[in-house]
Amino acid sequence: MSLILQGSTSGSVTLQEPAVAGTTVLTLPAVTGTILTTTSPKAGNVLQVKQTVLSTAFATTSTSYTDITGLSVSITPSSASNTILVLLDVNGGAQDHASFRLVRNSTTIGVGSPSGSQNATTLSNFYAFSNINQSIGSGVTFIDSPATTSATTYKVQGFVQSGQLTVNGNGANSNTTAVMTSISTITVMEIAV
Repeated sequence: MSLILQGSTSGSVTLQEPAVAGTTVLTLPAVTGTILTTTSPKAGNVLQVKQTVLSTAFATTSTSYTDITGLSVSITPSSASNTILVLLDVNGGAQDHASFRLVRNSTTIGVGSPSGSQNATTLSNFYAFSNINQSIGSGVTFIDSPATTSATTYKVQGFVQSGQLTVNGNGANSNTTAVMTSISTITVMEIAV
């Protein structure tokens, strides 16, 4: 059964019950204002949140940017004008200077402007100095404008100048009780504009 509310001057609003068993209750707030709908969110509203948690160690000896397997997340924006807030937290260690960059699909985003032979990075300096059993963390917050309503993947790439880089571990990737293991996360939020 539908309930039709007639407008005070014209038009009407139809309340249609869902096709499910049982009782569904819609509680209206005891305040005045505008009801938020999926077709007209307010600017700044968070419309959806996606997260990937990497809880295992990932090690690489690559001296050029390579995907950090398991540290990517996909989101499908509801509007091409909306922005995506990216929260990145990477933990690990390296035997030499290591750098990370944020990538949207195949496009590098959120990196510095390099000069000469410098690398364009989002996060850097995971070097464990004299103690390769050391593990440290680093994070960044970045607002991206993908300008699409297609599925969009955000991922992290990393490299080490020499030796080994270990995400969620230490530079030596040793399994000693003195070394803590950790998690790394990438979180994306669609923000209405």
